[in-house]
Parts: sequence; structure tokens; C-alpha cells
Amino acid sequence: MHKNKFAAMALAVAFSLPACAGGLLTNTNTNIAFNRNFARDGVIAIDGVYSNPAGVAFLPKGFHLSLNIQNAYQTRTIESGMTVPSLQGTPFYQPMKMNGANDDNLKTYKGEASVPVLPSFQAALVYDKWSFQLGFSLIGGGGKCTFNDGLASFERPVAMIPAVLAQYAQDPQIQALGLQLGTITPGYSVDSYMKGQQYVFGTQLGVSYKVNEHLAVYGGFRFNYIYNKYQGSITNISANIGGENVNLYDYFGTQITQLSDKAASYFALAATTSDPQLKAQLEAAAAGFTKGAETLTGVQEQVADKHLDCTQNGWGITPIIGLDYRIGNLNIGTRLEFTNHLNIENNTKRDDTGLYGDGVNTPADLPGLFTLGAQYSILPSLRVMASWHYFFDKDAKMADDKQKLLAGNTQEYLAGVEWDINKYITVSAGGQRTHYALGNGSYLTDMSFVTSSYSCGFGAKFKIAKNASVNIAYFWTNYEHFDKSYSQDLSVAGQTISVDCTDRFHRTNRVLGAGIDIDL
Repeated sequence: MHKNKFAAMALAVAFSLPACAGGLLTNTNTNIAFNRNFARDGVIAIDGVYSNPAGVAFLPKGFHLSLNIQNAYQTRTIESGMTVPSLQGTPFYQPMKMNGANDDNLKTYKGEASVPVLPSFQAALVYDKWSFQLGFSLIGGGGKCTFNDGLASFERPVAMIPAVLAQYAQDPQIQALGLQLGTITPGYSVDSYMKGQQYVFGTQLGVSYKVNEHLAVYGGFRFNYIYNKYQGSITNISANIGGENVNLYDYFGTQITQLSDKAASYFALAATTSDPQLKAQLEAAAAGFTKGAETLTGVQEQVADKHLDCTQNGWGITPIIGLDYRIGNLNIGTRLEFTNHLNIENNTKRDDTGLYGDGVNTPADLPGLFTLGAQYSILPSLRVMASWHYFFDKDAKMADDKQKLLAGNTQEYLAGVEWDINKYITVSAGGQRTHYALGNGSYLTDMSFVTSSYSCGFGAKFKIAKNASVNIAYFWTNYEHFDKSYSQDLSVAGQTISVDCTDRFHRTNRVLGAGIDIDL
């Protein structure tokens, strides 16, 4: 099994864990107000420090603060299968059926991601013309995702081992060495595990200026710090040999010892004989056992336990500009976040895959974002909102230029409504459509995938004091299924085998949050 292919446990490739709403890599749910009504880009409120920073200039003079905590939970489910066209008609045609795949040749891998505490705050000091703003949130990532049974990309090369063993069992040279590799009950097993964590901490600073009673402008930046951690393993690779499931590393180790002992014995016998012909025969036999031991040593290395423990760090700055215009009952806000070009550096404690060298830098840009939103007051107590988000994903460089596999950029369409029941209670609800331009799905892997979705949220704001209000909200996301079929070559024990693969992607997402707004 060729190391770079077998170590398809490329555990940390782009294991994105967005903590819920937004584009491929971006969280837009930085405030509870967003969770209960997604279309916040044309709203004048303290959460505008993120969503409409220019509009913050129109807040009442004074100090405004919003503190928020969210709890998010995701599941990621991939149904994966594999067929080997060259082995049709054999037990190895659909090899993953030997280890849990169902009658449709699909095996389910499920990961769970949780963000127990997702904190954020926004603060603004507003004067007659100027406002000074500060915000903090997990602008990307924010979760831990664990696949206790690994993923199909780990298992597929292992699934080919029984077929390779069956082929070797028929090799006259293997038979001549006395190696037992055959079985009438082919099967395999493997223990694999992966856990990934991603955090993109964003601290935003900016200033807005009220040009006149209708127009305000904003300029600022967000300092982004990335911290990723990946741990994974592939252990106890086993296969059925002679009717018994055996750990291959240990089994090959025993065979190597036996072959080496035989080689030593034959060399010793050759040294004691004066018959040239017999000596040559004994030395040839010894050389054959030595070569067999060397070959098995190479194979044994490929079925050894493999582990990965790697953290990644990086930082960068996102420039941000914005405008807000209001007239009568209508307010319009827009902002532009520029693409943040940055690299992340590996801090590797262990890497048996050979793919994550310590100190190696990898591009991990945060895509730019353009937003346009509006709010219209139908009545003093009733408001409707709409927004549009456009992410510049194709301009954000990723490892191996993965962004080029996208068919286009992400777009989001958002709408909401807000109603003041009385001066103490406000309720709101909203929806969001996120469309990823995934094309034929080449961008997606079982280690990193997103699918287009619909989100719905609702909640309320309660005025609990003259200068304080509490927000509570809940939203969930319904992701579309995405089916991907593709062919790939697997390198197993020095052989290249073409296989046809299927992956069916599905996710769930739920977020509950609460926060408090204070005006002084």
C-alpha cells in the first residue's frame, strides 16, 4: 500500500466546521438578533457593529453594548460506497460489504459537532457625528467534530486488502515461500478515528461618520486569528487469513521472522557444504527467503498503525468599508469585507502520514463578502427586512487551489419581519437561502463538505429595564442532500486499482442563543 495514497487519512485537509450561518468558511450569526431575524444588513441596531457598521452612527448618543452566548449542534452524515469494476463477479466487487455496508453497498459514517459556548459582543460609543466600534466573535469555525468510526476515505484502501491477499495467495513465488495468505471467508476490519477543531477569532475595530441626517459611512478592519487542531488514527488493520481475522502488522511480523530464520538456516547450511551445486541451491533458497522477508517488511510498514496530532495557527486582517442611507421609513445598508489572504502554519507533534510536516505553511484565505440590506417600517411597530450576501469564494486561495473546483461564488438571500407587540416585547422571524456553487461536487470530500440550505429562525426581545433588553432566539438549518459519484485510483501493495465511489452528503444544524443589550 503506497504510503501517500494509503494515508488517505489526510485528516486536516480542510476540515471546516462553520458554527452555523454564512458562507463556506464564514459565520454570520454573531448576535442573537441575527438568529431571530437573519436580514440584519439594513437595520440600525447595536448588532450592526458586524452587520451594518455604518448604520451604527444613527444610534442614540451614548454607549451601547451587546453580550451574546450561543449553543450550536451539528451532525454530518456521509453514506459511502465503492465498487471495483475489474473484480465484478468476485466477492471483492463491492468490498465494503465485508465490513458493514448495506445491501445498497453504502456504509454510514456520522460525525457530531458541538459548540457548547459561542460567545460574542458588540460595543459602540456614539457621538453627534462619530461613532467608535468594537466587536468580537468567532467569525469562522468554532466547533469540534468527531468521527468515531473514521471516514470512507480512510477505509477504502483497507477494503482492497482482501482482494490483494487473494491474488498474492495464487502467486507461485508466495506459495514457494510457504506463506499462508488465502481464505475462503474474505473479510477485513479497521479502527479509525478523527477529531477536528477550528476556531477563527475575529476582533473588529472601526469608525463610522454621519455625513448628514440621511447618510453615514464606515471604515474599519477585523483582526483574525486562526487556531486549528486535528487528531486522528488508523489502527488495528486486520484481514481474514486462513479463516481467522488477524492483525496484519503482527501477522506479517511473524512471517518476516520465520522467513528470516529460514534464510539464516539455509545460509548456515551452505557454509558447511563443499558441494558447489548444493551450495548454490542452498544460497538461492536463502536469498529467496531473504527477499520474501524484505518484501513483507515493506508491506508490513503500510499496515502499521498511523496517527496524526497537528495544530495550525495563522493570523490576518480583513479591511471593511460600509455605507448606510435612510430616508423616511426606508433604511439601506451595505458593507464590503475584503478577502483576507493568509497562511496557517503546522505545529506537528506526530504525523505518520507524511502529509503535515512541522513548520509547513498552507494558504487559508478568508473570502471577501459584499452585503446589501434594507429595512422598511410598514407601521411604527411593524418592520420588514431583506438582504443579499455575496461571498468571493473563488478569490480565496485554499490548499492545493481547492477553490478552483467551485463552479462559482456563494450567494445568500435573506428576509425577515419584526413586530413590537408593546413597548416591552418585540418578536421577529426570518429565513435564509444559502446557495453554494458546487458544480459536479469535486470540491466536496467526506472530510470537508457543505451543501446548499434553507434556514429558519425566530425569537424575541424583552425590555427588562429602562436601559436593558434581553434577546432569545432559536434557528435551524435544513441542508440539501448532495450525491457525488466519481472514479479514483487506489495504490494498494504496489498495485494501482481503479474504483468507482459514491458519497451521499447530509448535515443538520441547530442553534439556541441568548443575549443582553445595554444602553447607557
